Amino acid sequence: MSSKMKAAIFIEPGRIELDEKPVPDVGPNDALIRTTTTTICGTDVHILKGEYPVAKGLTIGHEPVGIIEKLGSNVEGYTEGQRVIAGAICPSGHSYACLDGLHSQDGQCGKHGLKPLGGWRFGNTIDGTQAEYVLVPDAMANLSPVPDLLTDEQVLMCPDIMSTGFAGAESGQIRIGDTVAVFAQGPIGLCATAGAKLKGATNIIVVDQVPARLEIARKMGADHVIDFSKVDPVAEIMRITDDRGVDVSIEALGLQETFEACLRVLKPGGTLSSLGVYSTDLTLPLDAFGAGLGDNKIVTSLCPGGKERMRRLMNVIESGRVDLEPLVTHRYKLDDIVEAYDLFANQRDGVLKIAITP
Repeated sequence: MSSKMKAAIFIEPGRIELDEKPVPDVGPNDALIRTTTTTICGTDVHILKGEYPVAKGLTIGHEPVGIIEKLGSNVEGYTEGQRVIAGAICPSGHSYACLDGLHSQDGQCGKHGLKPLGGWRFGNTIDGTQAEYVLVPDAMANLSPVPDLLTDEQVLMCPDIMSTGFAGAESGQIRIGDTVAVFAQGPIGLCATAGAKLKGATNIIVVDQVPARLEIARKMGADHVIDFSKVDPVAEIMRITDDRGVDVSIEALGLQETFEACLRVLKPGGTLSSLGVYSTDLTLPLDAFGAGLGDNKIVTSLCPGGKERMRRLMNVIESGRVDLEPLVTHRYKLDDIVEAYDLFANQRDGVLKIAITP
């Protein structure tokens, strides 16, 4: 194995480039993974645009599928050559946050063990996955073996967008028979739609303007699709629900407009489940907020991670209850990742997710 590897590196706002870096050294609790497939996320685009700050020289990416190349001396229960995934959120497993079930907010050995977004390490606080090799910290908390019958592309959505989208449905506490609205049908919104169906929603309304996405949304479980370029989605949702409103609305884009629309379509006592990454302050419209007296809930979620979460998500894929392979619309080699970023960041050619391979 060479001592150098190719990696997609953040240079400055507007520039992510492929360059060489040393292959990481493996600590006692780590695992070195040879990346076989990874992808680009909307959060990576926020980094590219300078909307989310990371250190210059950081390897970007947080969605790894690969093969164990080397195990740290303390790591047990795995073998070199084993096929695995790790979640975009890779908790330590031992912090106060983790032991309180807050894996995504893992402050590790800090005073209280809590840190906002602390569980998101790949491509944020440590080198990420858009490289030939990635170092997985706290491997025993994070590596999840991939069932032999599943392909890389079948499990590629598990580390982030499937976990995140499903979390939108889970945090919204969707119940059997609920009416649910999902605003935006990008990859995460589509997974939220699939998650809403799995949770038992029986009237799922989705909003987007891209015909191909609305078509896939129907396959994921949508009962009604709304093209917001043709009708006012708030008015249309209220019409569909006979002015009752929805039990749960899921915001999957990260804009004031969609957040506000989610609030406006809620029934009194409904829940707004927010998955968006927001780049500016949000405001609450007084009428939609019911002057603060509407018994509504607003809940946010960061992608759940850890090996047990990954195992459960792969169970869903293996069962055939959800098929997320149609979300992979393009394929690129790591050598061409700058071109892939240009395609994805500008949302050309109907792109949803891009499989990046060595």
